Amino acid sequence: MAATSLKLPDELKRRIAQLVEGSNRTVHAFMVEAIERAARREELRKRFGEEAELSEREAEKTGKAFEAKEAFEYLEAKAKGRKARRPRAKAWRHSS
Repeated sequence: MAATSLKLPDELKRRIAQLVEGSNRTVHAFMVEAIERAARREELRKRFGEEAELSEREAEKTGKAFEAKEAFEYLEAKAKGRKARRPRAKAWRHSS
């Protein structure tokens, strides 16, 4: 494991110390967990952007896309464990 020096404002370090007090965690563990969550969130955000870009290119290429209302209804039904008919992509312009 690589060692890294991290300078924190006194107030932030005090707040973290108060948060971990009595929790059976150390300030170090708290900071490692927080950095891990932030890194994971940024990775997901990056992947979301990349996938959105691919979807946009595909929609431009094919001239087809899903209607938002139908897509959300489908996803909501699936999330609730209900059977749902998968929406079909519809032409929104003539493909080239």
